[in-house]
Amino acid sequence: MAKRPVIDDIKKPVRKRKTPVKPVAKKTAAKKPTAKKTTKKGKKVKHRSWPRSLAIFLLKFSLAFSAIFVLYGMYLDSKIQARFSGPIWKTPAQIYARSLELTPGMFLPHDKLVEELVLLNYLKVSKPRTAGQFSVSKTKVELLRRSFTYLDGTEPNQALFLTFADSHLVSIRDQKTGKYLQSVNLDPMLLDTLQAPNQEDRILVELQNYPQLLIDTLLLVEDRNFYHHSGVSPVAIVRAAFANMNAGRTVQGGSTLTQQLVKNFFLTRQRSFWRKFNEAYMALLINYRLSKDAVLSGYLNEVYLGQNYSDGVYGFGLASYFYFGRPVPELSIDQMAFLVAVVKGPSFYDPWRYPDRALERRDLIIRLLAKNGKISTAEYRAAIARPLGIIPRGHMSVSKAPAFMSLLRRELKTTFGDALYDQSGLKIFTSLDPLAQRAAETAISESLPRLEKARKISGLETAMVVTDRHYGRVTAIVGGRNTQYAGFNRALDASRSIGSVVKPAIYLTAFEQGYDLNSPLEDKPLRLNNQYGNNWQPKNYDRKYRGEVPLYQALMQSLNVPTVNLGMALGVDKVIESLKRLGVTKVDNHYPSMLLGALNMSPFQVSQMYQTIATAGEYHKLTSLIAVVDEDGDLVYQQDLKGNRRFDRKYTDLTIYNMTLVAKKGTARRLSWQFPGINFAGKTGSTDKLRDSWFVGLDNRDVVTVWVGRDDNKTSTLTGSSGALTVFGDYMKLRGADSLAVN
Repeated sequence: MAKRPVIDDIKKPVRKRKTPVKPVAKKTAAKKPTAKKTTKKGKKVKHRSWPRSLAIFLLKFSLAFSAIFVLYGMYLDSKIQARFSGPIWKTPAQIYARSLELTPGMFLPHDKLVEELVLLNYLKVSKPRTAGQFSVSKTKVELLRRSFTYLDGTEPNQALFLTFADSHLVSIRDQKTGKYLQSVNLDPMLLDTLQAPNQEDRILVELQNYPQLLIDTLLLVEDRNFYHHSGVSPVAIVRAAFANMNAGRTVQGGSTLTQQLVKNFFLTRQRSFWRKFNEAYMALLINYRLSKDAVLSGYLNEVYLGQNYSDGVYGFGLASYFYFGRPVPELSIDQMAFLVAVVKGPSFYDPWRYPDRALERRDLIIRLLAKNGKISTAEYRAAIARPLGIIPRGHMSVSKAPAFMSLLRRELKTTFGDALYDQSGLKIFTSLDPLAQRAAETAISESLPRLEKARKISGLETAMVVTDRHYGRVTAIVGGRNTQYAGFNRALDASRSIGSVVKPAIYLTAFEQGYDLNSPLEDKPLRLNNQYGNNWQPKNYDRKYRGEVPLYQALMQSLNVPTVNLGMALGVDKVIESLKRLGVTKVDNHYPSMLLGALNMSPFQVSQMYQTIATAGEYHKLTSLIAVVDEDGDLVYQQDLKGNRRFDRKYTDLTIYNMTLVAKKGTARRLSWQFPGINFAGKTGSTDKLRDSWFVGLDNRDVVTVWVGRDDNKTSTLTGSSGALTVFGDYMKLRGADSLAVN
């Protein structure tokens, strides 16, 4: 069999080409600059020149940047619209003192009205011409009362002419109409503001209520071209740059008021190019969105102007009260200049820490006003000659009154809860009487050192509660000898044995049960069991027994034995019932020893007990809160003035009459020679080992409760008449006593 050939061994036939292949010639010519490139699909693409490519790139970049710029602007604009679409600020509640109601015939010494006007920062002048001014003569006061918001709405400015005689207001005449008025209120003092945590403290003022000179001063110093630029001022930036280069440091800023407003509303204080870019961009947007007046109003109410301890002071409305204790419309030229001076640096120009520095800056601005024709030469000389006139830090009012504010906050918490902080622009009207508060604080500050020196002791403490005799309103309260201390409030929280101040409740019970002032009471030794089951033998303070005494004498001289005999005849439970009707919420001693005051109560609770006696048997719960008005002027809360009758008036009148004998001939008789011709009713009280000294006194206007003792419960060495009564007397000297009408 023949062998098959291998495939590789088989030769393929070679085909001849019909035409010869021409050799490829090498190209030696230069390449063309616009050579064509062949793609896989055979399409040819032309190359572009670099200028054209750069132009296209720049065009695309510009379009992209513009799109981003516009989109970012839309984002910033949305933030601006969100901020300005509704209420810009949530303002804290404003807390006011009582509004002094003037009525013809009322007890009001001429000098006390003047004192009130001074506390309200009215300016004494020869002739009142603008609101917040007054003039005074021996028996007359002429004043231009400020406009203010009160319970029934806004009270307008009013020119008044008042005449006085014998410590009483005789007449009130409206200067404009010539009519005699039966009643008129003075504007209440702004005490403080009440804000939620992290809420900025400010008082909003409408643009039209700002003095034009204040606006002119601000624009002159901070932004002269405010009404002519578009939110950013290139001229100001260049001017500031040259000024800073020449000085070698930052002496001038180029930011407009609009830029400053942006910084305050939306940005941090970090110094960077990005922040400045945002500031300028948003200023342009705000200038487009808002009117110039809206921007100016926003700035005036937003700018940071100082630090009140932990709270910032924002806006000229609050700053006016913070530095001068008066509303913006009443600022003088020098005061306006100072507030504008502070804009540059509230810390640097702090008038309490750096008064010379603040005065120099203020005077510079006053000179600037004169140089630019904003004030006359005479106004310049008068303004620059005035001192700074700054009130104490944190004292927008006569006093911080921490004990009173503590009571108010407790009441607000009970009445409104935390919902109070959710509402903006509330006005809270309280019962605080600035004159009573100042008299109470001064009396305590002066009398306690005097008592310690006389007794050669130290460590005395005290508390005082003053209430309006007719409606149970707390008009003054002091929680300790350091009257501005906001800590432990002895007036509200110190529970002390009350001693003999319990006795009027026993005698009131006796009058209800048919006793009279001359009813005989036994004054002989007696033995009883006390709450501990031990033998108890009460004694009179002088250790004497009189056999038998009339009822009025037992209370007048605060005799213990007749009082216990009376209480036992009435029944301890009956006396306890009377105490509860008087307003004592808890009695923790149901034994005979309670008849001599073996009860623990705070000065505030004692004051509540006596209030019901003072108001002719009508119970009024003691309160510091008169009314609350919302930002629309609607009344949302008002104290109910209708009392709850607990005792017949004839019995409380007998009790008060018997207490007047205490002040005339009894344990408080020093009042009769200290205040000749003035009727008081009162009751002294002392406790075991003279640990506590008490006095409760009332005139025709006030019910005053005073406690003096020591926090460590050691002896004070003071009886009620030698301790607490002294403080009461000092208070009445300062306050002015309105003689009690005795039936």
